[in-house]
Amino acid sequence: MHTSSIAAIQPEPRKPALSLLDSVLEAAGDAVLRVTLGGQVRAASRRAQLLSGVELDGRSLVSMVHDVDQPALRAALATAGGAQAGGEPVLVEARFRSGERDVWFELRLGLVASGDDAPILVVGRDMSAQHATEARLRHMATHDALTELPNRVLLSDRIRMVIANARRSGQGFAVATIGLDGFKKVNDGLGHAIGDAVLRLAAGRLRKTLRDSDTLARVGGDEFVAVLPGSANEAQIKLVTGRLMAALQSPFEIDGHTIYLAGSIGVATYPEHAEDEVRLVTLADTAMSRAKETGKARTVTYSPRDAGPPEHDISLEAAMFNAVREGEFQLYYQPIVDARGRTIEGFETLMRWKHPTLGMVAPSRFIPIAETNGLINLLGAWALKAACMQIRQFEEVAGRELYISVNISPRQFRSDKFLTVLDDALAMSGTQGRNLVLEITEGTLMVDPLHAENVLARMAERGARIAIDDFGTGYSSLAYLKRFPISVLKVDRAFVKDLPGAAKDAAICNAVIDIARHLDLSVVAEGVETEAQLAFLDGLGCQYVQGYLTGKPMPAHVAMTALKEDLYTELLPADFRAVKP
Repeated sequence: MHTSSIAAIQPEPRKPALSLLDSVLEAAGDAVLRVTLGGQVRAASRRAQLLSGVELDGRSLVSMVHDVDQPALRAALATAGGAQAGGEPVLVEARFRSGERDVWFELRLGLVASGDDAPILVVGRDMSAQHATEARLRHMATHDALTELPNRVLLSDRIRMVIANARRSGQGFAVATIGLDGFKKVNDGLGHAIGDAVLRLAAGRLRKTLRDSDTLARVGGDEFVAVLPGSANEAQIKLVTGRLMAALQSPFEIDGHTIYLAGSIGVATYPEHAEDEVRLVTLADTAMSRAKETGKARTVTYSPRDAGPPEHDISLEAAMFNAVREGEFQLYYQPIVDARGRTIEGFETLMRWKHPTLGMVAPSRFIPIAETNGLINLLGAWALKAACMQIRQFEEVAGRELYISVNISPRQFRSDKFLTVLDDALAMSGTQGRNLVLEITEGTLMVDPLHAENVLARMAERGARIAIDDFGTGYSSLAYLKRFPISVLKVDRAFVKDLPGAAKDAAICNAVIDIARHLDLSVVAEGVETEAQLAFLDGLGCQYVQGYLTGKPMPAHVAMTALKEDLYTELLPADFRAVKP
C-alpha cells in the first residue's frame, strides 16, 4: 500500500471536547470555551454558543468582543499561552457582541494539559447585572433622586469641561442660578408631596427650554443651575433667561391645585466674573439673592456691588472660633462728650479682633459672621459683662459718675437668655442700671414689635437706658418713640458728615433734636470730625457728640489716661490722638 494511501485513510485530529469540569461550569451559568494558542475557538459550551448566536468552531475569540476591548483580550491570550499549565489564570473584562447589545464578561484564561491543539481554557462569567448595578450607583451619586437632573457633583464636572473647552476656543459662557419664588408656601400650605411634584414639573419645563449642549442641575431645595456654553454676551443671556422665566410663569396644575410661581435668576459669566466652577456658581447664587431682594421674578447679572463683604469666608469663620479660645477679641472705648464743655460723659464699647497674622480685622467683616453662626451671643455676653466691670474702673479714675454704652445685636436681643445675661453683668460688676445704655437698631425693634416692647420694658425695669443706634437709617417710625421706653437717640454719621453745608442733613438733624427735646430724650451725634460740625450741632442744642474730633476708639488703659485730664487729647498716643479743641 502506498504511503499516500495510508495517510489518506488516517483519522483526522480529534477535536477538543468539553470535559466534565467544563460541563459543571456551564451548569453554573458560565460560558466555557477551548481556545488554541493562536486564539481560535475549538470547542464552546451551549451558553457560549447562545451568546454569539453563530457557530464558534474556528472563529477568533478576539473578533467576538468589542473593538475597544480587543487589545486587552489579545494580550491576555498571549500571557495565558506563555504560562505553565495549572498556573494562575489571567483575568480580563470584555464586552461580547450579542445581537444588538454588548454583554460584559469577566474572562479567566488558563493553560491546561489538554493533549490537543486547544490548551487554553476560557471561563466567562456574565457581569451584566454587576455593571448595571454599578451604573445605577454612579447615576445615583451624580443625579438628583427627585428630578433625575445632574446634582452638584456632576454639575462641577460639567462646568470644568466647559471651562476647558472655553479656554481652547476663547469663547465665554454663562452660569445661571434659578430659584423658585414662593415655593415655601407650597410646601407649607399643600405639603411636601405637592411640592415635590412642582419641582419635577419645573425641572421638566426648564430642561425643555435649554439646548442639548446646556446642562441643567438641581443643587438643592428649589434651586437649579444652568450652564450655558457659548452664551456670554448680554443679548444671549437675556434671551435664554427670558425663556427660563417664561417656563415657570405658567400655572402648575397638580391634584386639583392651581399653583402660580415665578423664578428669580442670577447670572455669572466666564471669564469676566470668575474662572473656576465653584466661584462661578457662588457668584451666580449671589446675583440670584440680589434678584430676590430687589423684587423677585427678575434676572440679575452679577456685579461686584452685589457681593457680600468677605466676612462670609469660611476660613475666617474658623479663625473666629479659635480667636475666642485664644482671647484675641478686645474691647475699645470711644468717648461720648458734652458738646459744650467737652468733658467725657461716657464711652461706647466697640469690639475689636486682633488676629496674629491678619492684624486688626474690621468689625464689618467678623460681626455679620458672628451674627449668622450664633457666636455673637457669646461675644455679646462677654462684652456686656466686661463693659460693666470697666465702667467701675473709669469712674474711680475720673472721680465722678459716667455711663457705658453697649451695642446689642439683633440675635442677642432675640435670645431668651439676654435678660439673664444682663442681670449677671450688673450683679457681677456692681454697676447700677442707670450707668448702662444699651444700643439697639431700629430694624431690630421692628422685626417683632411685641417681643421688643416686652424686652425693652423689662430692661427699663432694671434701670438701663435704651438708645436707638443709627437713628434715621432704618424704619424711622415716630410711633415707636412713643410706644417704647427709649431714652437716647443717636444721630447716624450719614447725617453729620456733610454738615454744616448740607441743607437737607441740617434740616434732618434739627428735626431729630427738636423731637428729642419735646419727648425729653437725649441726643448723641455720631461721626463728628470737625470743629465746624461740633459748633453747628451745639448751636442746634445737641447735648452730646462722638467722633474722631473728640476721641477715636481706644484701649481701656488709654481711656483711663484720658479721663485724668480735662484736655485729655494731649495725652493720647499718636495713633489715638484726636484734633485738639
